[in-house]
Amino acid sequence: MEQIKFGTDGWRAIIAKDFTVDNVKRVSYGTALRMKQMSATPSVVLGHDCRFGGPLFMQTAASVFVSQGVKVYYAQGFVSTPMISLGAKYFNTTLGVILTASHNPPTYNGYKLKGNFGGPLLPDEIAKVEALIPDFVPETDEIDMASHPLCEKVDLEALYIERVKAAFDLEAIKNCGQRFAYDAMYGAGQGVMSKLFPEMDLLHCDENPGFKGVAPEPILKNLGEFSQYIKNDGHIRCGLATDGDADRIGLFDSQGNFVDSHHIILLLIHYLVKYKGFTGKVVTAFSVTDKVKKMCEHYGLEQETVKIGFKYIAGYFLEEDVLLGGEESGGIAVKGHIPERDGIWMGLIIWEYMAKSGKSLEELMEEIYEIVGPFKYDRSDLHIDNAKKEAVMAKCAANGYQSFGGKQVVKLETTDGYKFHFPEGEWLMIRASGTEPVLRVYAEAPTREAVAEFLKNSVSEILN
Repeated sequence: MEQIKFGTDGWRAIIAKDFTVDNVKRVSYGTALRMKQMSATPSVVLGHDCRFGGPLFMQTAASVFVSQGVKVYYAQGFVSTPMISLGAKYFNTTLGVILTASHNPPTYNGYKLKGNFGGPLLPDEIAKVEALIPDFVPETDEIDMASHPLCEKVDLEALYIERVKAAFDLEAIKNCGQRFAYDAMYGAGQGVMSKLFPEMDLLHCDENPGFKGVAPEPILKNLGEFSQYIKNDGHIRCGLATDGDADRIGLFDSQGNFVDSHHIILLLIHYLVKYKGFTGKVVTAFSVTDKVKKMCEHYGLEQETVKIGFKYIAGYFLEEDVLLGGEESGGIAVKGHIPERDGIWMGLIIWEYMAKSGKSLEELMEEIYEIVGPFKYDRSDLHIDNAKKEAVMAKCAANGYQSFGGKQVVKLETTDGYKFHFPEGEWLMIRASGTEPVLRVYAEAPTREAVAEFLKNSVSEILN
């Protein structure tokens, strides 16, 4: 049997090829064995998102868990990843499991592990689970979850909504005179937002396991319809999008322009420190803009850069006073909530910021630029064969790139991938994805036109 490995964020595989009932049994058996090592009375909170086969794979996992004497709190209907993390903390279970491939294309499903502190299971613990995954699992009876004594159905969505209502001034958001819109991308955030804001412009808030053929990742190329909707309407001040399991965020301003996660992270730090009086350390992934360091210097905050994957950030929330942890991919967590990425929670902070200040997103961005200077960011995902991908990474490792797009490299960082810095403050990064057969190229420059040209020329050089 092929060894099952957890990547940057969970185990992902193509449905019916490697993501099968048998392999879900194997992963669940290893997870159950680890829970039994961790607790004399092991328990798990379990759920699935909107992807194909969610209920089937959840029942498969539950059957394995109860065969090993693990108490199962299973979610009523589809849920987001933050709901499972919140549930693990609320019910104080040994672990949490959500069946999701997050932002991956609709052909994928996946398996994420959560700690009972309410965030991603930390890398050393994931390794312990991996080591316990067997090649084959003993026969287990398929159970009726509704009647099994070790299974209990829980409403994690209602639990999450209660948490939101306690934390945010929703009436201020609803009555501030600014219109907002939300795109669920057919993902697991749709139920919460439909209940919280039934009168709001809501897009793709229905179940479609095929995601209309578009990967539910909240980046510009996947959100063209939402962008055009905002442009055509002319009165929406901000649009929020979340990915398939609603832990990642994407934003649009009133002109339908995409606002990337680098800018969102800066907005959150600025609001939480200047307007809310919060303090704490900022922990960001290697692919996040260095403008964060400048913002932290401005406010006297400690900043640390870590490898890519929120599992490398979550541990800091447990050990230190952390204000914010964030990734380029749109996964962000803040003080006062669980140590977990949460696209809806971050979006509500931005909307509350807009509502309380009476300012547009564009005006708030100008406040950011006054501190760190203007910049634009873009990313290109190269779907190339493995031989070419390995050749590019080998050239990076051998220090074979001295310039890109006519710009000379002045510094190279290799924390996780290869980040090249240039004289005028621009940067370009090359990294192989940890969850997909993709080579990612990231770039930053002062203007939208400049970064587009820089990225285009750099990609051309990389592929030649």
